[in-house]
Amino acid sequence: MINMKKKIWICALMITVSISFLESCNSKPTNNAEITSASEYAKPVTLNNISLERLLKPTNEFVVASLPVITPGESDINIPVNAYGVIEADTRASGTISARFSGRIEKLYLHYRFQSVKAGQKVLEIYSTELLTAQENLLFLVKNDAQNSSFINAANQKLLLLGMSPAELSKVIESGKPLYNISVYSNYNGYVTSNVQNPTEMKNPVPVTQELPLKEGMYVNKGQALFNIMNNNKIWAALQIFPQQQTIIKKGNAVQITAETNTNAVVNGKIDFIEPFFRNKSKTLTARVYFKNKDMLTLGSQVKAKIFTAGKKGLWLPEAAVLTLGMNEVVLLKSDGGFMAHKITAGMRADDKVQILSGLNATDTVAANAQYLIDRESFFKPVSK
Repeated sequence: MINMKKKIWICALMITVSISFLESCNSKPTNNAEITSASEYAKPVTLNNISLERLLKPTNEFVVASLPVITPGESDINIPVNAYGVIEADTRASGTISARFSGRIEKLYLHYRFQSVKAGQKVLEIYSTELLTAQENLLFLVKNDAQNSSFINAANQKLLLLGMSPAELSKVIESGKPLYNISVYSNYNGYVTSNVQNPTEMKNPVPVTQELPLKEGMYVNKGQALFNIMNNNKIWAALQIFPQQQTIIKKGNAVQITAETNTNAVVNGKIDFIEPFFRNKSKTLTARVYFKNKDMLTLGSQVKAKIFTAGKKGLWLPEAAVLTLGMNEVVLLKSDGGFMAHKITAGMRADDKVQILSGLNATDTVAANAQYLIDRESFFKPVSK
């Protein structure tokens, strides 16, 4: 039993010695050369000229990619601005037929809207006690005081001023009898658009064949507006100008217009007037181009136009290089071998060019096609300089 205990003790001692020997063999003294090597490994390394620090950045700040690049160009670019609009009647060429004397409508020749009218055409006949009395006074003078030319001339002039035509006046003097119905004639060519006696009807579209409110037997007052005549030989194109274009489009800019109803009819004109208000709560201004309707373009037809501006000096990029992400305009700005989404302020857009107002300078380099961002817009976070 004693021998057995002795053997176990000797084995344990041998194992302890062996372990100590192995530890002493594996341990090596450190020196300055080894410390220097370790510290060099801790320095940032580069991969294809891209620092490790960049590679470890979050993907919403930096992306490693090889893309074609472009630099903003500083120039005075004169690019046609595309605009769309509609053909409208030139209100300056419209006219109003009014009653020059009071009376009752005996005969009416205009019955519905957009009925054609020519200058010199009879539009209605009115019985007027005022004109009847004036005619009788003239006939009395002619019959009883023919030598009193001043009174007769004054009576003639009064009838002409009241609206009697020279032909009707001659007929009265020759026949010696007054005319009970006096004709009213149009001084304009065009179409009846409304009876301005009811101006509220102009706000709502009405059928072409809807009758006018004026009827035979109705009484009219002196000075009352009876018909509004629109001349479709003089029209204008009302072009919509969007906010980013409003700073460069000016009165006098040359315009080329093509109507959808006749693409062969090309109208060359200029911006004649820019309306100083927004129509129907819109944010687009309306520019008018006046011209004669030689090709008889249909009122209300759509048109497209090219406006040749005087140019705008500044930094410009191709439209493909700029992308809209919500409320931000961004580009892919090249930086240390990669790209990051960079916020800019964009100005006007003309054809395939975008004006850069701020956020870039002429020495910056950006991706030529920012559409690369489309699949990443959920995680790209644009930053400013």
